[in-house]
Amino acid sequence: MRFFHLSDLHIGLKLVNHDLKEDQAFILRQIADQAAQRQPDAVVIAGDIYDKAIPAAEAVALFDDFITQLRNALPQGEIMLISGNHDSAQRVDLFRQVLARHKIHLIGLPPRLPEEYITQVTLTDSFGPVNFYLLPFVKPSMVKEITGTDAKGNNLSYDEAVHALLSRENIDTDQRNVLVSHQFYLSTAGQDIVRSDSESITVGNIDSVNGDILELFDYAALGHIHKPQRLNGQDCYRYCGTPLACSISEAEQEKGIIEVELSAKGEVNTTVLPLTPLHAVRKIQDTLENVLASPSTDYVSITLTDEDDLDIFDMHDRLSAAFPNLLEIRRAVKQKVNYEGADIPQEQLSPFELCKTFLGELEDADEALLADIINTVQDKRTEA
Repeated sequence: MRFFHLSDLHIGLKLVNHDLKEDQAFILRQIADQAAQRQPDAVVIAGDIYDKAIPAAEAVALFDDFITQLRNALPQGEIMLISGNHDSAQRVDLFRQVLARHKIHLIGLPPRLPEEYITQVTLTDSFGPVNFYLLPFVKPSMVKEITGTDAKGNNLSYDEAVHALLSRENIDTDQRNVLVSHQFYLSTAGQDIVRSDSESITVGNIDSVNGDILELFDYAALGHIHKPQRLNGQDCYRYCGTPLACSISEAEQEKGIIEVELSAKGEVNTTVLPLTPLHAVRKIQDTLENVLASPSTDYVSITLTDEDDLDIFDMHDRLSAAFPNLLEIRRAVKQKVNYEGADIPQEQLSPFELCKTFLGELEDADEALLADIINTVQDKRTEA
């Protein structure tokens, strides 16, 4: 059984106010071409189809074109997609039953009532069945009718809610099972998960889920984290990352499709099929003269190292002419703030840390309130 693992398409995204429609169309065509060439049994997309809960008409049209290309490339292949935290679960869930009859499984909502369970798609090869468990992004409030609340009537944590949902499933561990999920899973091996600026990051990682639950599965096709990386140090638990850089922090990351091959129970092999962007995202650091000597149409973040003062207007005009997809201009000297006794570049502080720096020392209760406010605002921004 071979399938493609993708996630975080973020269709409709703007990169520092640059419209990525052509770049996304280019990369989506590559994915469809790879599907036509490699002929996997299925394509799995683990959430964040769109960048906004209410996508623009152009983004919807681009997604429609992509699914059409995939279906033409794989007339008999299964296409499985779940919603992520950037998607509107209700909108993604439209025509779910109708599409399933055409081997397109577009799952927006997790189970919410006691009689509902995680959507399961079973495919069969010469080694027997492979069960795909399609779990869209879960907030504890979505599933409280199933999971219940704590002793004080509060929603469970993300970790408790996801564990409770999966514990209800009758997973036959003698068969091969694949989890498709869009959550922030933590490694059980003490591994740090690298985050990107374009991700929604909560204060205190309140949305984190312990990765021990993944051990029920032969492969975990994970979304949400934008940098490709393994979880628990194993090839079979993977964040595939975005197919296209979504922020400057993803500059020069190698993006690709993870092709997964399941043989007999316990035998999992993965291959990364590289994707080449229409315009790379790069960081350049040098003097103005040296930078101007190598013009490019890539998306670039430029840090100038000149010690002398520069004519701001002339500098900007010259750089914009040489780099039509210029994202930002920085100077090598950074302003720093004193935070908890250490000099930390202000641009590296999270919104929570910046607020604490401004407000000064806080009581524990006030700090918890600040964290809750910032997390609520970030949730609302994602839904907008």
